[in-house]
Amino acid sequence: MTAGSRDGVLYPPASVAVVGSGQLGRMFIQAAQAMGYRAGVLSATTETPAAQVADWTVVGRHDDLSALRQLAEKADAVTVEFENVSAPALRWLAKRRIVRPGWRTLWTSQNRLREKRFLARHGIPHAPWCPVRTADELATAVRDLGSPLILKTASSGYDGKGQVLVKDEAEAADAWASLGRVACVAEGWVEFAAEASVVVARGADGRAGAFPIALNHHERHILATSTAPAPVGPIVALEAREAALAVAQALDSVGVLCVEFFLTADGRLLVNEIAPRPHNSGHLTIESAHASQFDQQVRALCGLPLGSCDLVRPAAMVNLLGDVWSGGEPRWERALEDPAVKLHLYGKHTPKVGRKMGHLTALDETPEGALARVLAAKRRLTERD
Repeated sequence: MTAGSRDGVLYPPASVAVVGSGQLGRMFIQAAQAMGYRAGVLSATTETPAAQVADWTVVGRHDDLSALRQLAEKADAVTVEFENVSAPALRWLAKRRIVRPGWRTLWTSQNRLREKRFLARHGIPHAPWCPVRTADELATAVRDLGSPLILKTASSGYDGKGQVLVKDEAEAADAWASLGRVACVAEGWVEFAAEASVVVARGADGRAGAFPIALNHHERHILATSTAPAPVGPIVALEAREAALAVAQALDSVGVLCVEFFLTADGRLLVNEIAPRPHNSGHLTIESAHASQFDQQVRALCGLPLGSCDLVRPAAMVNLLGDVWSGGEPRWERALEDPAVKLHLYGKHTPKVGRKMGHLTALDETPEGALARVLAAKRRLTERD
């Protein structure tokens, strides 16, 4: 059997690659290998979660020309696992290999100023905001948005990093100083009742599908649990789906994309952030969907028809952070006493507080039942005789 491309479709055992070597890259590689592709990674070292399972590894930075040349030699198609990949690097790769999503999609979503302008330009509901690049713009933001407000760096923020709460006008200057006085976005305070997300898959032909809306709970700004389908009612679920599909269409994104929402007490949906790649809240699709978010990423990258985004059963996911190891090795057998629970570990060698080490997923007849089961499984991990 030889690899090849026909009618825009890349067939196994062609070689595909992911830029970025964390757990998202690891699960993409596993999905690609299950479909018969050879799968590699551009990684800083050979010991990262993705490199551990890859068929091949190019060691280097994502903006290093030598590493990019090696990647282009080994891979027929390239995708990403995080948005802060060099857009010029992806543009260079795209002249030589299939690259999905394209550099323009990442360029828009990797900077909050560009992302906010994109949402405003396309009439997609989002929180009120102002740019903050100078002291005068900071004063304008405080005046126009009022307080409290959230000050976020325009780039490189995740899991609550790169952002600070400004409770009143007197704190604004010090808050901006604490972020290094870099370009920021000031967001007006949103009294939200819940946080939710929708993962979308979109093919090169423009056809797209959306997984059911997930309800997300965060602790210390890190996603703790996701439950799908979210118990938000059919109207909100439909509005979230339509908004997420509209974002993917407007970005002309090919691949997998997640749109995170605030759900206000009066039922309004406001887009919080866009992630142009698989998302933590979509991990539960591995067990619960006909085609997981990673299956869809492989299909879109290779030009294959997308799978169904429908769920087989309701599901819930709980993140396993390094905190779980604080009392010693977790009792994995205790968590897996429930046959509906599935364990995923990411191959990270050193547990650290706040570090994502793995996750548990549970299926049940109802979303609430799935959440109860997966939380009970997590509690059992640290039980001691």
